[in-house]
Amino acid sequence: MSLIPTSAELLVRARSDLRAGLAIVLTQDGASALAVSAETLNAARLLDVRGAGQPVLALTQRRAETLKARCYDGDIARISVPGDADIAWISGVADPADDLHSPMKGPLTTLRGGNGALARGAISLVKAAQLLPAAVVVEIGDGTKFAASNGLTHVVLDGLEIQESPLNQVVSARVPLSVSKAGRLHVFRPQNGGEEHYAIEIGQPDRRKPVLTRLHSACFTGDLLGSLKCDCGAQLHAALAQMGAEGAGLLLYLNQEGRGIGLANKMRAYSLQDQGFDTVEANHRLGFEDDERDFRIGANILKRLGFSSARLLTNNPAKVAMMQENSIDVVKRISLKVGENPLNANYLKTKATKSGHLL
Repeated sequence: MSLIPTSAELLVRARSDLRAGLAIVLTQDGASALAVSAETLNAARLLDVRGAGQPVLALTQRRAETLKARCYDGDIARISVPGDADIAWISGVADPADDLHSPMKGPLTTLRGGNGALARGAISLVKAAQLLPAAVVVEIGDGTKFAASNGLTHVVLDGLEIQESPLNQVVSARVPLSVSKAGRLHVFRPQNGGEEHYAIEIGQPDRRKPVLTRLHSACFTGDLLGSLKCDCGAQLHAALAQMGAEGAGLLLYLNQEGRGIGLANKMRAYSLQDQGFDTVEANHRLGFEDDERDFRIGANILKRLGFSSARLLTNNPAKVAMMQENSIDVVKRISLKVGENPLNANYLKTKATKSGHLL
């Protein structure tokens, strides 16, 4: 029956449930588990979770390394939740906000053996929901029965890709801009219900030639507020100005705030930077990688709009490599060195030394 949601469509529901503090049921390779976000879990629901079995706190390898906890599952760690642990204990282990004030989190008992796949799936989902990458997980018996009896979303993870999703072009319309009256905005929406992404077309770029392109990730603080902590706003406006001067170009505005971790987590990273950590160190303490963005989205939008080659405005070689790997020929990388100021000098230094940006 076509009204029944597919497993991929249930991921959309699961992501929303996790943000709301609800538990979900995950099944993979015949095993099932109850999972709930460590960030949105409350005391009453923790009691219910305990009633289902022995909870473990799933963390990424990055967060586990910060806590000096062993990662027997490779990219994740499963920390046994003590019987007397409350919400404050879970929050203290998952969230690095008070690490410097309360550095001793343990002793932490890390599980080895058993099924780490379900914990890994839970981590992927809370990341997709732009929550802290930590989840409370309880192995259960019959996942289908448990989900049905408790009204929970049940996702079978076998064969599913949680991050990537096909894009649909929703609409495009003319938008006169200060850099060019011949502006057009294209809106693309992922099938998985994720954030929409935009392509701003300047003039009428020739589809047979490399298009002047900027792959720009959303930065609320820099693009809109003029933050001096980064160079994002300056890069955005410089790229548009260059396209306007040439009379043609394409700016891909991807809603991957904070290198893909979302605005709330980006602000958490800012708070950690105020404690003395650099951008990469802050992301790692939160449990994220240096960069969680998916640049394949930009390549897919270019192809959907009829382009196969580009002159890419970027200082980031990773963007060039990802375009090339996804059938977009980057014939030239054009440097975009703008926006440096005394307040973002260390940020730019970290970009160069740890993220490989060519500055």
